[in-house]
Amino acid sequence: MKDYQKNFIEFLLSMKALKFGDFTLKSGRKSPYFLNMGAFFTGHAITQLGKFYADAIADTIQGGFNVIFGPAYKGIPLAIATVQSLYTSHGIDAQYAFNRKEVKDHGEAGLIVGKALEPSDRIVIVDDVITAGTAVRETLEIIKNHGGAAIRAIIVSVDRMEKGSGNTSAVMEISQTHGIAVYPIITILHILEYVKSGKAEQFGVGAAMSEKIESYLAEYGAL
Repeated sequence: MKDYQKNFIEFLLSMKALKFGDFTLKSGRKSPYFLNMGAFFTGHAITQLGKFYADAIADTIQGGFNVIFGPAYKGIPLAIATVQSLYTSHGIDAQYAFNRKEVKDHGEAGLIVGKALEPSDRIVIVDDVITAGTAVRETLEIIKNHGGAAIRAIIVSVDRMEKGSGNTSAVMEISQTHGIAVYPIITILHILEYVKSGKAEQFGVGAAMSEKIESYLAEYGAL
């Protein structure tokens, strides 16, 4: 695990965005952990979050992109925070764009805000999580219909690495179906490693929680 990944786990825990216990997910599954990316609504939190996304982009994508795209709504602040941190922390002056949920027919009309997308653009999509992949497919269709720019990669916060409707995860399905690399800042395996090490005890999470995570992954994991 790299330093920024360990720091991201501690950031999630300190912000109470990553919680451990007994949670019922939308899928009906009983999970020992839950991730709430809606917890980042202060200047400090969104600045830190943008830095982790920027660090992940700099670590996994070696140049060749010029636009950070944030799908509405949660991706919008992510895109803006990420381009700011790419510039201040990594010297990369990228542009940002995001979509509206509905087309605007007056003023600066259209669906895309920010950089007007062109075929020559190389885009990195930033989003919080990929659950079923539906939102990602909608975003890919929007980009295809507005300039048809190439998608370099998709960056998400955490990959739960769970089976979807089949035996593969939503992240794996997106990669296989569309040929687009999906990079999480961390995966559940990073979280498991951190918990097993005992470092999570400073946040009130005992190493015994690792057994619950392992049992959950044994049943639902797409590893």
